[in-house]
Amino acid sequence: MGKPLNIGSHDLPVSAELDDLMARDWAPSPLPGDLALPVASRTPARRARLSARFPGERIVVSAGELRTRNADCDHRFRPHSAYTWLTGLSGEDQVGHVLVLEPDGPAGHEAVLYVRPRSPRVGGEFYRDRRHGEFWVGRRPELDEVERMTGVRCVDAAAQQPPPGRSVTADPEVAAAISELRLVKDAWEVAELQSAVDHTVAGFEDVVRALPTALAHPRGERWIEGVFGLRARAEGNGTGYETIAASGAHACVLHWIRNDGRLDPSELLLLDAGVETDTLYTADITRTLPLSGRFSPVQRQVYELVLAAQEAGMAAVKPGAAFRDFHRAAMRVIAEGLADWGVLPHAEGDLHRRYTLCGSGHMLGLDVHDCAQARASAYTDGVLEEGQVLTVEPGLYFQPDDLTLPSELRGVGVRIEDDLVVTTGGARLMSGALPREVEEVEVWMGELLERRG
Repeated sequence: MGKPLNIGSHDLPVSAELDDLMARDWAPSPLPGDLALPVASRTPARRARLSARFPGERIVVSAGELRTRNADCDHRFRPHSAYTWLTGLSGEDQVGHVLVLEPDGPAGHEAVLYVRPRSPRVGGEFYRDRRHGEFWVGRRPELDEVERMTGVRCVDAAAQQPPPGRSVTADPEVAAAISELRLVKDAWEVAELQSAVDHTVAGFEDVVRALPTALAHPRGERWIEGVFGLRARAEGNGTGYETIAASGAHACVLHWIRNDGRLDPSELLLLDAGVETDTLYTADITRTLPLSGRFSPVQRQVYELVLAAQEAGMAAVKPGAAFRDFHRAAMRVIAEGLADWGVLPHAEGDLHRRYTLCGSGHMLGLDVHDCAQARASAYTDGVLEEGQVLTVEPGLYFQPDDLTLPSELRGVGVRIEDDLVVTTGGARLMSGALPREVEEVEVWMGELLERRG
């Protein structure tokens, strides 16, 4: 039959002598200091709330597995958000780990973590396994170290497989329950989200300073994506979602992530980006900026209508308000404005949706579209509560080929998005450090570009 076609690995075979040498003479190297995670004191209450939803049933929450990007390269690993929320563990070393809530008595559960411990210095994994070996991907904690981090009993997953049970990834009822439990953020979570917002503000400032270079580059959108990505990786885990750096008519594509366009100083840049912290909480902010540093009259006209809609939406965010109230408030302003311009024959009905396309906000947390598996009655058809964090992000997207529009509006896209936390008396604007008013944006851009020079 000849030699096999699959080369397997481009590494050389390991001799018995080398394998023997590699297994000897390694000094102990435990992780130093207090290993308890800052959130470890909060996760037992989270697990107890989930336990109360499913008395007597085994709940299985997997961190997830690696996914192949191409050939023998994997995507960067990020644990499942439910796993992180229940354990506090958020690192790339959580591949294949599983949290099991084992029924313990008539109403409670014992939490057990099935983890792959640190590669032993025998057997070859530590230096030969490209996916899990310590010399390839870094050190994993020992079982006792994970227990000290989390306060949860740990089992070696290689020696004992987790038992079957109701899984967050396969059971819609379990997934919905965890999403609903995550809707209201505690003070620690709000602080993590504020940190994500603050780093995101810095990233937007970086982008403005980089505009002269980006404008000169044939793929200026991608230059902007890279500048923001540098801040996200330097300050946190990375971006919480793919950055949208959409200039000109690309801003009319809601999820434009190709980011391969050239920048034109006569056009607008819609930048939708968020830093994800090491604890995996993400910001989600959008600003629409004039690439020249100043809005043209038409750009200003569209921008100020979107801003007025956002102001109306943010004013509607308060405890007890229907979740959809802020969207309805924003859309009333949009519809009335479009009718005043003569784009719509009247402000009634839903004709304005041709130019707005999507909802005006969503919950925010460990996922950019947080708690999305919650039941409608608890989320989109529910009411706002103190401690919830959400975005308010109305937009107008005038497609370049839309013949219902005057020519000067075609190809203009504007979105303004901010992050808010619901408070006792209303809501606190978490992203207020980024200007929104036309004059403030122009002054802010001018000052950043001047300091750059």
